[in-house]
Amino acid sequence: MAGWGEFLLAGGLFMASHLVPANARLKTALVARLGRRGWVWAFSLTSTALLFWLIFAAGHAPAVVLWMQQDWMRWLANLVMPVAIVLVAFGIGAPNPFAFEGRATGFDPDHPGIAGLVRQPLLWALVLWSSVHLLVNGDLAHVILFGAFLIFSATGMRAMEGRKRRAWGAADFARLAARTSSVPFQALLSGRWRPAHGPSLVRLGLGLLAWVTLWHLHAPVIGVTPLP
Repeated sequence: MAGWGEFLLAGGLFMASHLVPANARLKTALVARLGRRGWVWAFSLTSTALLFWLIFAAGHAPAVVLWMQQDWMRWLANLVMPVAIVLVAFGIGAPNPFAFEGRATGFDPDHPGIAGLVRQPLLWALVLWSSVHLLVNGDLAHVILFGAFLIFSATGMRAMEGRKRRAWGAADFARLAARTSSVPFQALLSGRWRPAHGPSLVRLGLGLLAWVTLWHLHAPVIGVTPLP
């Protein structure tokens, strides 16, 4: 297993950093010291730096090929990634008390906005991102990396919603969630939610701009072209 040390260290530190928000006492102390905005920035920058290190460490790990990449896998990734990044753009800072990236203020359960489409947009974006990257990277280190993200994202939805249900009580959770979706488009297809207006063009534009930027940076930063 020589050569796996950096990957294991980066993975351990990344996972450890995400235990901090789950520790209510430690998080409260950090928010009190840094302020709410300072805490969000500190956690976001630390997580991003550790994520990039983890991805680079996976690339440095010994290559143990489990399956070969096919052209259609890259095409699928290029179709899915804009959707994932636009989901992030619509989720961050939007009125959505169900998701940690949203804000509780301004949420209207009769007009739930992004929560009507899906209550956990960031975690669903991570599911999409990890799924397609797992598919196109068939070596052992990347299977472990993206497989772990996929499991983390999927189980994180259940944990987050369970936490909210316990905090609010089952009745309030059901009232607030009546016109929302745990699975994308669930409320729309069932008729429980109809968007009051079209999507924000600003958020849509920012999401697409972010996707174009990341697409062009993929080769120089990650070292692999996203081109099929």
